[in-house]
Amino acid sequence: MLFNTDDFIFLFLPGTLIGFFLLGRIAHHRASLLWLVVCSLFYYGWWNPMYVFLVGGSMVFNYTVGQYIVSVRDGGDDRRAQVLMLVGVAFNLALIAYFKYANFFIDTANAVTGGGWSIGEILLPVGISFFTFQQIAYLVDARRGGTAEYDFVQYSLFVLFFPQLIAGPIVHHKEMLPQFAQAHTYKPSWANISVGGTIFIIGLFKKVVIADNLAPIASPMFAAADQGQALDAIWAWQGTFAYGLQLYFDFSGYSDMAIGIARLFGIRLPLNFDSPYKATGIIDFWRRWHMTLSRFLRDYVYIPLGGSRSGRFNRYRNLFLTMLIGGLWHGAGWNFVLWGGLHGLGLIVNHGWRYLCGASNQSWWARNMARSATLVFVMLAWVPFRAVTFDGALAVYGGMLNLPQAWEPILGPLASALAMIGFSFEGPQAAGDNLVLIPWLVFWLGVIWILPNTQQFLARFEPAYNVDEQALVAGGMLNPRRGYAVIWAPRVTWGIAIGLMFALSVMSLNQESEFLYYQF
Repeated sequence: MLFNTDDFIFLFLPGTLIGFFLLGRIAHHRASLLWLVVCSLFYYGWWNPMYVFLVGGSMVFNYTVGQYIVSVRDGGDDRRAQVLMLVGVAFNLALIAYFKYANFFIDTANAVTGGGWSIGEILLPVGISFFTFQQIAYLVDARRGGTAEYDFVQYSLFVLFFPQLIAGPIVHHKEMLPQFAQAHTYKPSWANISVGGTIFIIGLFKKVVIADNLAPIASPMFAAADQGQALDAIWAWQGTFAYGLQLYFDFSGYSDMAIGIARLFGIRLPLNFDSPYKATGIIDFWRRWHMTLSRFLRDYVYIPLGGSRSGRFNRYRNLFLTMLIGGLWHGAGWNFVLWGGLHGLGLIVNHGWRYLCGASNQSWWARNMARSATLVFVMLAWVPFRAVTFDGALAVYGGMLNLPQAWEPILGPLASALAMIGFSFEGPQAAGDNLVLIPWLVFWLGVIWILPNTQQFLARFEPAYNVDEQALVAGGMLNPRRGYAVIWAPRVTWGIAIGLMFALSVMSLNQESEFLYYQF
């Protein structure tokens, strides 16, 4: 059951919301928590009921191990607590390795050795990467002494809370569970409904009206590349930028919808997406894109590897290894490893540039040059992320160098120089139908660069966990002189505007659509 379906919007969500507040009023708050757990299990089981037993078994195991870790740690047996944590982490990694990577490892071994091993097709459980990483963080925090006493119902809600169950954000227990301990959470609030509903509708609009209408531009190009069809520069660049924009609005839309749904229940989820295409470097990009995954990789992979300790070389090595793991987390394929490696190299270059050149120039032209260069790098790196095959990714890159045939005589001696570094001149003429989509893509890129994002749009109403107007200003994400903090207000005019966005979104629900991050 996706967020952008009739069943979810008009049946599941209102029913769950009404039941939560009704039980909170006539019964104990624990009944409301149990209701949310049951509804979240139903939501997860809608996709495949059998995997309810998988997530349920995973929760029972991790909760039990976590309780033992806390018990032996408090008893002073640090070594045993460490062993229990390692056993728990190994179990979670084994679970995700089997369901997500077993066939990848076997196919790789077959390709290297010429063998014919097979274990059959394994159906990947939706959201396994998210709920597994979330529980790994819980076990590590239990070992470090960073957890409180939770019963199994509370723990189950931490893992299963349906707005973030399938595609994040990856939350810490200390961010969410204390909010469910507050009495006002169980009382409906028109402010939360107004703010949460607005955020949800903005996210729905991004997904079904913008992202899904960019897919027909990107998908044919990548399909042609994977089938070995020759591409030209115009088609390859248009398709690549279309996919980059599709993925941006898809993930931005999902992130908004998750935050908006949780806010309807009075819960603030952590920010997971903050205008990453406005980034002025790859370091800045990963502070804005999939922010909770970046935090997880930093705290539970990069720092345990050694972080920035022991010299600059080790720091760069740890960055690169962390991004390789991050790439493999996104998908079981060498294309994802390549994507992670590209971003690892990008981070190394960005850190090296800062080390050699010091603080970046803050002039408007320097910022825009850095933003443009970062955007082009990110778009180029999306190619192996999107292409189904490694050869398909190489075909897209090759197509980007296949310039229009008519340009060769115009460029003269420069054409020969370009040919020496890999360019060719076999593409169709750059005119008419070949260029019609460029203004459309430029328009959406302008929307991303110029308009405020959802957090800026509702900054005065604390749209996400630890995100309010002061935090956005302090973090450089909000310029109060631009007036972003006062744009939205619960007024009739904005109600009409948001209502029109909702109407357009509902009319678009009949087209085929799936969130891109659901496959991870």
